Amino acid sequence: MRLVQVHDLHKDYTTIAGTIHVLKDVNFVMDAGDFVAIMGPSGSGKSTFMNILGCLDQPTSGEYLLDEHSVATLNANALAQVRNQTIGFVFQGFNLLSRTTLLDNVALPLVYSKISKNERLARANSLLEKVGLGKHLYSFPNQISGGQQQRVAIARALVNRPRLILADEPTGNLDSATSKEIMTLFSELNAEGISIILVTHESDIAAHASRQVRFLDGRIVHDERSKSEIQLTEAAETS
Repeated sequence: MRLVQVHDLHKDYTTIAGTIHVLKDVNFVMDAGDFVAIMGPSGSGKSTFMNILGCLDQPTSGEYLLDEHSVATLNANALAQVRNQTIGFVFQGFNLLSRTTLLDNVALPLVYSKISKNERLARANSLLEKVGLGKHLYSFPNQISGGQQQRVAIARALVNRPRLILADEPTGNLDSATSKEIMTLFSELNAEGISIILVTHESDIAAHASRQVRFLDGRIVHDERSKSEIQLTEAAETS
């Protein structure tokens, strides 16, 4: 099933110096259950593209379908619902509330839902267990490591059971060993059927994804599946 479909996407910004063409004729399709790494140098358009996918920005022209629905037709309330329920966000800076326990940080996105407090906390508890932090439910962010904070952020992204995870440089503030642990967690989540789009500057991080897409000067210039993914697909087709 097609989860994300982008057709002839353009994004322009008007400045005093003139119009800046950030995205130019971008076409991109992603199936449910896929794991895509988006790469490219600074200024290549990848962050703007992620903002559009996350319904945080709108294209100047072109079409974006999320789960078969045209995002352009959604009003402000519907967009907010998509951001809260269909998409889970993971950021480089963790974005945890410093004076709030890990349990409450993870449960926070559910506050505006119709789920009871007991259910919110139970779901948050289960996810913290899932990411290996079940013994730190009542700790605060400054009492755990950066890698553990990112695990909390991933648990928070999952709490609304989204169809799609958008991760923007999730290992950018982590050392290599901790980055590997976080990417292993993403791979495990993807194996469970969760769709992931991840932005990174690092090729070794991108290698964890089943597909690598590279932006340059506002365009997609490279899009291919990893060799291991191709081999698995070919094996499935011949079996």
